[in-house]
This record gives sequence, structure tokens and C-alpha cells, in this order.
Amino acid sequence: MDINILNLIVSRRAQEAEDIICLDLVSAEGGELPTFEPGAHIDLHLPNGLIRQYSLCHPATPSTDKYSIAVQREKDSRGGSQIVHDQLIEGFSLRASPPKNLFELAPLADLHVLLAGGIGITPLICMAQELARKKENFELHYFCRSQAHVAFMNLLVSEGLAPSVHLHIETDSRSEIANILKKPGLETHLYTCGPTGFMDYVLEVAHKNHWPSSNIHKEYFAAETSPQQGDQIFEVQIASTGKTYQIPANKTVFEVLDEAGIDIPVSCEQGICGSCVTGVLSGDPDHRDHFLTDDEKAAGNCFTPCCSRAKSPSLLLDL
Repeated sequence: MDINILNLIVSRRAQEAEDIICLDLVSAEGGELPTFEPGAHIDLHLPNGLIRQYSLCHPATPSTDKYSIAVQREKDSRGGSQIVHDQLIEGFSLRASPPKNLFELAPLADLHVLLAGGIGITPLICMAQELARKKENFELHYFCRSQAHVAFMNLLVSEGLAPSVHLHIETDSRSEIANILKKPGLETHLYTCGPTGFMDYVLEVAHKNHWPSSNIHKEYFAAETSPQQGDQIFEVQIASTGKTYQIPANKTVFEVLDEAGIDIPVSCEQGICGSCVTGVLSGDPDHRDHFLTDDEKAAGNCFTPCCSRAKSPSLLLDL
């Protein structure tokens, strides 16, 4: 039994916006839960065996008696959001990891620019509340397809947040994003979260406008990991045993090695969380994740076997 796993109970469930529910999770044993910093998430172990990451969206405090998450029902759900919406009612018991944070606020910044697309508001609303509490300079830009889909409206119009909040509803998001990001300051930090297409455009505009990479912070909720046209068969070799395994075009490295009984920690299976990052001793990885930095990808000494493949005929893995 993993002593780091938390046993939780759904103490409250509420409709937050169209297709979005908010869940409060408390300890099944009672008492406080591990604390967290803005931008943190928990790995939720769902009843169908899936593990999914959900950002904590309530204020970070010195003591924590609950975790709040907001989950959007996805039309093309891979099983995560559908299970949450259909089965996680008040009183339901489930397990989760302690909070992890791969999306931290920069400690020194003259201005924090938060860009949220749809359900990407969840980590950013937590950040905004922390920045407002500390009286730091920030802007929260929230892009939604309709008024009905705006989550946390009561918070957004509250006295603490309203002066720094900009709602963009049914607007030309591309032109507005281009305008927001046209003049980066040396100590201005950008944070973005939302659908892949939204974030890709935000990052494209930021790079074109010469935002320093170190000032850009991102967190993806989902990534496209389906086979791509032209995917080829390749081999991976396990350094510790010398055994080789063929990776077909329709399977990931993780799937093949998992079937062979080789244990690789995995969580999101989309190249987002970084749980499965594995060392590469030789060969040229074909990186398809959203976790590794550009410098880490260029170094070529690690990759994410849950979604990435190989450009070379084989990879030697540090396993």
C-alpha cells in the first residue's frame, strides 16, 4: 500500500457552469490535508482505474481542510471527465496523490499575465487569488465560448479580483491574444492553460514577440497522442538486460513495455505530467510531449514513453 496516497471523500458537488462541476474533497480520516502552492494539481484515481490530473482551484492557505477541483465534461472523453461527472457524487470515496506543482508562480515579477482558455481557468484562478492577496500586479484574461461556460463568476467579479480580470466571451481570441502579448516586459511573466489549440497559439504569439522562454509558464490539460501518418516501427533496447522490443505504429513504448512486465511510472499517458520521463542512452527520440523543455528535447537524453517515439531505428533506454 502506498503511504503517500490520500483517501478522500467528495463532501460537496455543485454545478459551476455549463458542463463544469466543482467538487470539494476532504480527508476520509478527517483532519487536514497536505498543503500546496498555487498552480498545484492532484492525481485522482478514478473508479475505472484511470488516473487523471486536476488542478486545485481554491486559495492556497497555511492549513488545508479540503481540495477543490473543477471538471469539464468532454465530448471526446477518454473516460476521465465522464466518470467524474457520472459517478463522483457527494459521499463517494476515492484516492489521490498529494499535491504536485509543475506550474509555479515566478517569485520575482513586475507583472503576471494569466491567459486561460475554457477549463484552463482552474489553476489560474488559484494563482489570481494568491496574487490579489499579496497585492501583486497581475492581469487575468479568460477566454470562453459563451457566458454560460464562464466558471467562478462570483470570484471573478469580487472586489479582490475584478480590477485585474478581463473576460473575453465570443470574441476574436486570436487578435486579442496578439494584442495582449505584443509588448513583453523584461520582468513580465506569462502563464497559460487551456485547450491545446488555444495554448499553441498563445505560445506561438509569445515566441514571435520575443518573450523570453524563462518567462513563459504553461500547463496542458490534454494533448493529441493518436498515431500520426507516417509513424514507423522502431525498437527499444533495455540497457540493464539487453533485451529489445519492437514498437509498432499503433502502440506506444509504454504500452509495449508494460505488456512485457517492465514497470514505468505513468499517470496522464498524454505527455503532460512528466511521470514517465525515461533516460535515453543512445538514439534520436521523436518528442511529442508537452512536458520537457525545448533544451531538454534538444539534448535528446530523455523522453516520454507514453507518447513519444523515435526518429532513429532504435533507442537505448536507461532502464
